[in-house]
Amino acid sequence: MKLVSWNVNGLRAVHRKELFVPFVRALKPDIICLQETKAEKGQAVIDLPEYEEYWNSSTRKKGYAGTAIFTKVKPLGLLLGLPEEIAKKFKLSGDGYGDPNAEGRVMAAEFKDFFLVNVYTPNAKPDLSRLALRHKHWDPAFLSYIKQLEKKKPVIFTGDLNVAHTEDDLANPKANEGEHGFTKEEREGIQMLVDAGFIDSFRLEHKGKGFYTWWSHFGNARARNVGWRIDYFFVSKSLASRIHKAEIHPDIFGSDHCPISLELK
Repeated sequence: MKLVSWNVNGLRAVHRKELFVPFVRALKPDIICLQETKAEKGQAVIDLPEYEEYWNSSTRKKGYAGTAIFTKVKPLGLLLGLPEEIAKKFKLSGDGYGDPNAEGRVMAAEFKDFFLVNVYTPNAKPDLSRLALRHKHWDPAFLSYIKQLEKKKPVIFTGDLNVAHTEDDLANPKANEGEHGFTKEEREGIQMLVDAGFIDSFRLEHKGKGFYTWWSHFGNARARNVGWRIDYFFVSKSLASRIHKAEIHPDIFGSDHCPISLELK
């Protein structure tokens, strides 16, 4: 089974550029997880009849954030957003920007052997104005959620986590120390996932620097591969033996992010 994740930074824009369907045809995924769709179901009419579409769009602000799953394999069930009891426990009611749980940031599809969670983690913002929400509320709430799901069956979660975990995950770590996407607090959020037993599938086979999934629009960064790895596939430890291949696809354009993929035996 082949899973693909991509922060499209506006699905309608990628589709208008006639880049979305070619991406699907090139990678031939069984399941596609999209982040930052900035759309609702029906706003981007895409001719992919072999896929069923499931959407979680922002209700707080139209054309903002949002996730979607396109799948050839019909899920047993679908869960949208973080559960109310978890949101309440971790006081995820919002900040100056509003309720992040109303921004279409999380959706989970249950399949026979695992839950697949698609997530678009809130950005801490350049002035770090959303760092407290993320560090104190969102990250612990999300970890609690996937651990809750894991009690039933193994979990795969994927998406734009908006943080480079280690110095190897961005081209210029020293220059970006303390900047949004590479603060101590954000990196702790990823480390909590690792400490809870979830495995960064890409790092099982790929070590060192040079592997990035997002590039700034400035300074010809993508052509020079001056980027950040902020998009991930994590899996429960019990699924580690089923990982066949984890890849990054920087040759696929249409967004400031590129797709990533995970193949399971």
